[in-house]
Amino acid sequence: MPILFVPDPRLRAKAKPVVAAGPEIAALSERMLATMYKAPGIGLAAPQVGEMLRLVVIDLHENDIRAPLVMVNPTIIADSKELATREEGCLSLPNQFAEVTRPARVKVGYQDLTGAKREVEGEGLLAACLQHEIDHLDGVLFVDHLSALKRNMMLRKLAKELKAKASE
Repeated sequence: MPILFVPDPRLRAKAKPVVAAGPEIAALSERMLATMYKAPGIGLAAPQVGEMLRLVVIDLHENDIRAPLVMVNPTIIADSKELATREEGCLSLPNQFAEVTRPARVKVGYQDLTGAKREVEGEGLLAACLQHEIDHLDGVLFVDHLSALKRNMMLRKLAKELKAKASE
């Protein structure tokens, strides 16, 4: 599946809830995981591949072991007052990285592919990844957490790189 790049307007749109997890959503999540692994990345939201649904796949590849997490209609139900700053990047903003400050811990409610309600709690990289991917479902990019100056510099640099790549 092709990954959308900024400034594609679909990356700024709010995704629609998945009405019912079924074979189509399972197949989409499999294609999304394959796309994420190939990129390579550790998270991918459906809007990043042009599917305007509240669906996220994550795999941190801890200890080089695949352990995919597929989340249908994820929402942050609790976050810590304590903050943490980590370097983030995004498959929709290739080769762009910046320090982003977010809550250090989060609890996320979601449905699995059978429709069962689940929760996951994360801290560290998982917390940042959960928040980053759920942001995508609301049309928010990691650069939106930066100062206007940093964000504009990064977006100009990305536009220049994508333009140069397109003319190759």
